[in-house]
Amino acid sequence: MDKSEIKKAVFEALCDIAPEVEPEEVDSQESLREELDIDSMDFLNFAIKLHEIFSVEIPESSYDEIDTIDGCVNYIHKHIQ
Repeated sequence: MDKSEIKKAVFEALCDIAPEVEPEEVDSQESLREELDIDSMDFLNFAIKLHEIFSVEIPESSYDEIDTIDGCVNYIHKHIQ
């Protein structure tokens, strides 16, 4: 799976927890929690959704690595190979 496919799936997961999100308006280098005003429960659900889609374990200690779109894509790309 290449990074563009991963990014598309990350946006799908994000839209599941925040349906009002317009992917083209999200800065891929900004904190999702701050930019989209996602609370900790929504962020946990986002991490769970990523796990379901990619079968990649994301421990709580790695949440800071998936706090941006670019971070999610890189983290997942690194762990699915």
